[in-house]
Amino acid sequence: TVTDLRVPRNSSQVLLSYLQQANIQYTILVSDLQQAIEKQTGLRSSRNRRSMPGYNYEVYHSLKEIQNWMYQLNKTHSDLIHMFSIGKSYEGRQLFVLKLGKRSRRYKRAVWIDCGIHAREWIGPAFCQWFVKEAIQTYQSDPAMRRMLNQLYFYIMPVFNVDGYHFSWTDDRFWRKTRSKNSKFRCHGVDANRNWKVKWCDEGASFHPCDDTYCGPFPESEPEVKAVAHFLRKRRKQIKAYLSFHAYAQMLLYPYSYKYATIPNFSCVESAAYKAVNALQSAYGIRYRYGPASSTLYVSSGSSMDWAYKNGIPYAFAFELRDTGHFGFLLPEALIKPTCTETMLAVKNITMHLLKKCH
Repeated sequence: TVTDLRVPRNSSQVLLSYLQQANIQYTILVSDLQQAIEKQTGLRSSRNRRSMPGYNYEVYHSLKEIQNWMYQLNKTHSDLIHMFSIGKSYEGRQLFVLKLGKRSRRYKRAVWIDCGIHAREWIGPAFCQWFVKEAIQTYQSDPAMRRMLNQLYFYIMPVFNVDGYHFSWTDDRFWRKTRSKNSKFRCHGVDANRNWKVKWCDEGASFHPCDDTYCGPFPESEPEVKAVAHFLRKRRKQIKAYLSFHAYAQMLLYPYSYKYATIPNFSCVESAAYKAVNALQSAYGIRYRYGPASSTLYVSSGSSMDWAYKNGIPYAFAFELRDTGHFGFLLPEALIKPTCTETMLAVKNITMHLLKKCH
């Protein structure tokens, strides 16, 4: 069994000597975790983050910075981008979505992309921003991107779990859940990826409010989940792909999560996944495993991916981005660019697969 431990600085020597005496093998992955956290959240004196031409896509951004970035794009690229809110979070923050695509005809098929359903997985929101940047910058020069934006709409939610993401910047870098309050327990939050109405609170989810995988008091109890589910339900005929970005594991997963079974359109989805991970690997040689989430990762119920698939979205994928555990949730900013560059290839591949008919 492999266990990941975070140890207070003043207890580390005691633990190390215990492990040595007990002859337990261990590896120190990050020697000063606090320093690594401060490096990502600390204010950079020269990080001209707020002016749009100088917006740095190779650093992590706070919720406020991301939302300001969305406002600016909405103003400066109104030909391709429309920003709107689909509701409010538990703590009253707006749930913003970007609609990306050329308004060329009335009805267009669409792709939904969300990032940051789990607060501590910062590489997710970084990728959502990267995707939008690439779309805008290469629309004129890249025929594939032009075709994608001319023929499809992309609904992009850079930060799904806005309250949790903000909390991971201000209080607890390793926070995962939402921030809703529980009346009986002092623990906060629900796992927003166990709160969907598909085999809710079955295997791989917990009924206990203090657990990281707490499924909530009932399906769609979290306003964030309810808002997205409502939005997707209304557009289920239009939306043909659902892509959710997580970290970490280097995997491309598709349904089912909640059971070991083969989906009806397995050959089309499997073919899209196979081509996507090959495209991804072509950039830096990074290998992704791919397959049904239940057998490739683990069984989990109440996930957004399974819900999307069950609600008629034929291509539903969850990406687990870099790495495989060395840095884990603290993926260094130096790895944002390569991670996003390779992931972009995979997403474009899935989108192009969508534009072709698969039988």
